[in-house]
Amino acid sequence: MNISSGLTRFAYPDRVAYAAMKGAVEVMTHYMAKEPGARRIAINTMAPGAIQTDFSGGMVRDNPDIARHIAEVTALGRPGLPDDIGPMIASQLSEDYGWVNAQQIEVFGGPAI
Repeated sequence: MNISSGLTRFAYPDRVAYAAMKGAVEVMTHYMAKEPGARRIAINTMAPGAIQTDFSGGMVRDNPDIARHIAEVTALGRPGLPDDIGPMIASQLSEDYGWVNAQQIEVFGGPAI
C-alpha cells in the first residue's frame, strides 16, 4: 500500500512540489502492481484528504479557519480524522481486497464534488 494525497486531484497554493511527488507515487503504483501480480500481491495507493494530524505543523487540526474551509467544501462536512484512515488501510491489506490492484483509493470525504 502506497500513500498519495487528495492534492493530486485539486490544487492549492504552495503545494506543487508535494502534489507532484504524490502524483509520482500514483504512477509508481501502476508499475509496482504489475511485477508481483503473478504472486497474487496487489499494490494500491490510498489518497487521504485533509486529516487532522501533525502534518504541515498541524494546520488542519490546529487552525480553525482551515478546518472550517475544509468542512465547507467537503460533502461529509468535516476534515478527516486519523481514525478515518487507519481502518481503510487495514481493510485494503485484507484478503477481501485480493483482486483490487493498481488502484488509487480516495479517502477524503468528498471535497469539491
